Parts: sequence; C-alpha cells; structure tokens
Amino acid sequence: MKVLIVGSGGREHAIAASVAKSPRVDKIYCAPGNAGIAQLAECVPIGAMEFDRLVTFAKEQAVDLTIVGMDDPLVGGLVDVFETEGLRVFGPRKNAAILEGSKAFSKDLMKKYNIPTAAYENFDDADKALAYLETASFPIVLKADGLALGKGVLICNTLEEAKNGVKTIMLDKQFGESGNRMVIEEFMTGREVSVLSYVDGKTIKTMTSAQDHKRAQDGDQGLNTGGMGTFSPSPFYTKEVDDFCRKYIYQATVDAMAAEGRPFQGIIFFGLMLTPNGPRVLEYNARFGDPEAQVVLPRMKNDIIDVMEACIDGRLDEIDLQFEDNAAVCVILASNGYPVKYEKGLVIKGLERFDGKDGYYCFHAGTKRNENGELVTNGGRVLGVTAKGATLREARENAYAATEWVTFDNKYMRHDIGSAINEIE
Repeated sequence: MKVLIVGSGGREHAIAASVAKSPRVDKIYCAPGNAGIAQLAECVPIGAMEFDRLVTFAKEQAVDLTIVGMDDPLVGGLVDVFETEGLRVFGPRKNAAILEGSKAFSKDLMKKYNIPTAAYENFDDADKALAYLETASFPIVLKADGLALGKGVLICNTLEEAKNGVKTIMLDKQFGESGNRMVIEEFMTGREVSVLSYVDGKTIKTMTSAQDHKRAQDGDQGLNTGGMGTFSPSPFYTKEVDDFCRKYIYQATVDAMAAEGRPFQGIIFFGLMLTPNGPRVLEYNARFGDPEAQVVLPRMKNDIIDVMEACIDGRLDEIDLQFEDNAAVCVILASNGYPVKYEKGLVIKGLERFDGKDGYYCFHAGTKRNENGELVTNGGRVLGVTAKGATLREARENAYAATEWVTFDNKYMRHDIGSAINEIE
C-alpha cells in the first residue's frame, strides 16, 4: 500500500520509521518531510496547511492511507477535508482536535465530566484576567488558549510576573491569535508523565509511558522549548498510577468526547502531573508528542498500520497493543541559542553510524540538503539521538555516547535527560 505522512519534524521521522517496518507498505510519501525522512520516503514540497494540494496529491498518487502528524492541520480540519473527498486518513476530525486546539475547551470538558485537573478560570478580556490575579495564590500558570508550538505556557511566581504574562499573551500577542483567550490555572507540583494512546472513538489503548524535558537548559532552567529530550518508560508511572488513570482519566476522556458529539479517532496524548493528591491532567494533545514519539514508537511491537487502520474502522478492541520490555532515551541536538536566535545551514557529519538495527536511531527534526548536497541544520531543534537499552540507565548511557558521533558547529544539548533514574536507585 501507499502511505502519505503529513509533517516535517522528528515526530514524523519516527512515524515514517515505524511505517517503513510494515510489510504491508511498499511506498511512503511525506509532505513536506526533511532530509532524514527522505531516506525512507519520497518527500514532496507541499506544506502541511496546503489542504487542496495534499488532497490532489493523494488522489493522483492513489494513496491508500494518509497519517497527519502535526497539530496545525489537525486543528485546521485536514482530516475532514480528506474524508469528504473519500480518502482514508488517520487523525481526529476538527471537532475532536479541539481537545488540543483550545485549552479553554479541554478545561471545561474536564470540569463537566469530573476528570481530575488543576483549578482554573478562562479569560478573553485582559482587564478581567488582571483583576483575577489580584486575588490569586502564587505561583500560578498562564496558558494561551490555542496552539503555540509548545511554548504558550508561562509559570509566574509573583503578581508582577503574572501581569507581565497577561501582557505577553493577550496584549502583545507573542503567541499570535492563540492569545485571544487565556487560561489561568493553579500551579501543580509533582512529576510530569506523558502517556500516548490510540483511540477509535470508543475504545482506548494506551502506549508505554514517557517523560519529556521542556526547558532549554540543564536542571530544567531556561526557556520552554518544543522538547529537549525524553525517556521511556517513566519509573514514576506505577501500576497504582496506571490503575487510577484508567479509571478516572483515559476512558473518561474518550467517553466525554463521544458524549459531546465529538468522537475522537486518532492519538490522544495525556500530559499528566503526579501530584501529592493523585494524577491530574496537565494538557491534552491530539497527536503523537515530539520527542515522545521518538522513544515510544521504537519500542512498539505492533505493525503501526494495523493499529491505525483499527482506529479508523472502530475495531481497536481487536488489537493487542504490545511494547518491548526495555527502555529508550532521546537527546535533542539543537543549535546553540534555541529557542530564541540560532544559525542555520551548518554542515552535519557523523550520521553514518545510525541504522536503527542495533538500537540506535537519529531522527531528523530540522535538517535539509544544501546546494552541494551536504546535510545541514535547518531549525532550532536539529536531531533527536535515540538509543535503547535493557534498562533506563543503559539506554541513557547509549544515547549520550551516540551524541558524540554527531558533529556540527554550535551543537547544543542538555546533559541531564533521563537523570531522574538516579533518584530511584
């Protein structure tokens, strides 16, 4: 069969690598893709938001299945457009992707259906938000309502910081139209854990757990980024936590969306906070996480095409979702200065040692070929170096050893990805 993947980052490279393992697939396209994905797929110069061109391409090439990797086209309704044209597509429809597209919607949904989350209020008026802050407890969290590349969340320790945050989000519109509305919520403490899941509208099958590192610098310092690394599984995601989440969060979310007339088919990413009072939902995403996909998918035993088609056809209950009994760690190699200002076009060397067969992977996030055919940097997050190991400690050692294979000017990374393992041993 022919498969089209929509997107251009490390997540889409991880998806492409999983699709390439399926014996059912003999041709992969990716729009627009990147230099790493080009080793597995034919990359086509069509943007993820060019819906008409994507439909035309899928029809002309007789694509059997399209997988939408990115949040923007999902929230924008690409799945609806494909379905209207009679094309088979994996991902939530627009009215379900709002679970990620509007934080205000998701918070209201959780409140209505008693899904545990932080206390909050929604605001579309900056003056009212400022007045509310005068009576709030600190620290407190401000969230731009819409999509903001994983960066529209501000943790404010003082009233002055929070007032500046309202200005940043709602008045200065640093996150664009996403800041027209804002959520102010209680600051929760505890361990963050990510759990990805496949959903067919009624049935949910969770994947192995993961934990992301969002801050740019070691020790969770610096600015929020799209993710500087991740590990899987999380040692803090215990059977007790899993039992609680299955009972009060996972199926409850799927049932709530169905009850609202927004049946969800695709990927639900549960961002959880393991608070002293039990697990709480931090956020939902409507697609694979990035870089969570880079540690979860390499550990999945199933044929990804079989699972995705079961989601589309409403028969996910037939799938026995299985993962390897090991661990994986992904360390992001970024360009120094990310996420603010960084140089592009720097030559990358040393990738020939990655083949995926011996548990080492290099997923491309921001790369391209220059006019001389050389592989060069083309973004702030450049590569995701991923390695597996029998234990989390071994996977971590392997991943950091593999980062030394890769060279490019201004290479930057965090050195504490997965260091939480030291706290439990």
